[in-house]
Amino acid sequence: MALVDSFGRVITYLRVSVTDRCNMKCLYCRVGDDRLLVDNQEVLSLEEMGRLIGIFAELGIGKVRMTGGEPLLRKNLVRLIGDLTKRSDIIEVSLSTNAALLERFALALKQAGLRRVNISLDSLREDTFAHITRGGQLDVVLRGIRAAVVAGLQPVKVNMVVMRGLNDDEIPAMVDFARTWGLVLRFIETMPIGEAGQQADTRYMPATQILEKVKDYVGCDCSLTAEKKMMGNGPANYFFHTQSGTTIGIIAAKSRSFCETCNRMRLTAKGELVYCLGNTGRMDLKGPMRSGASNGELRDLIVHAVQKKPLEHMFLDTGGRNSNHAMSGLGG
Repeated sequence: MALVDSFGRVITYLRVSVTDRCNMKCLYCRVGDDRLLVDNQEVLSLEEMGRLIGIFAELGIGKVRMTGGEPLLRKNLVRLIGDLTKRSDIIEVSLSTNAALLERFALALKQAGLRRVNISLDSLREDTFAHITRGGQLDVVLRGIRAAVVAGLQPVKVNMVVMRGLNDDEIPAMVDFARTWGLVLRFIETMPIGEAGQQADTRYMPATQILEKVKDYVGCDCSLTAEKKMMGNGPANYFFHTQSGTTIGIIAAKSRSFCETCNRMRLTAKGELVYCLGNTGRMDLKGPMRSGASNGELRDLIVHAVQKKPLEHMFLDTGGRNSNHAMSGLGG
């Protein structure tokens, strides 16, 4: 069975926020000390998450990504990943993390069947990194990245949100870092999601300008459309720089809408199914589930929710003001 929305897009990818908690407070994700935490009783148990993911898998969702908050803060996450990777109807389980705990968990995640990992790394300067993350320790994150490489997670992708006047001058250093460690590097435009995202969006740099900085440094005649190959589940445009042996991608969330190929839905830690980052709209699955809904009834709710998925985000039209989501609870 395939999940198809009202615009004919086949939904094959589910992002699951396993917790809204995080050990960092990145500028574009959270506002000040506002952690947006929910009561533990409101958060899905891992068993409830496993049940819902299983229903999604029966509907054709073959790829699942664990996000947060910071997913590695969730107790017994490795066990859940292991349970999911044993399913024949789930092709791939992956993880998005800030890597602060990755040194501890990388090998166990690999042994549980995790295939790939995406890591947020917005600066290679200790002071800038601490500023963006509001207290994060760069050396801890770098050890986590190395542990992922050593454990054999493949590919290890590093994501850098480019912010004008804050870290855009580090693009060359990030290319060198990715080359040294054999990482896939992705530069991401800021997205005006939630109050924090709208504040960070004042430093917005479009993908064309990001690409010019890359080209100036690596000396390639590359473009966003030259090699639009897909690596994993995401919307990045990639190119391979032969001289450095580095795959580089750019996610142009605002300037180049990828909505026409969107294949994803998002499940929050509170059990709400979010239709689109850049639009309002979500459906509660936790309430019906805890009220005794059968798997068939939950399946019908999911199918109905997918039909509510909008055609596209409204970042350019509204600057994100029509989005009632917070990046800190969705993991991007």
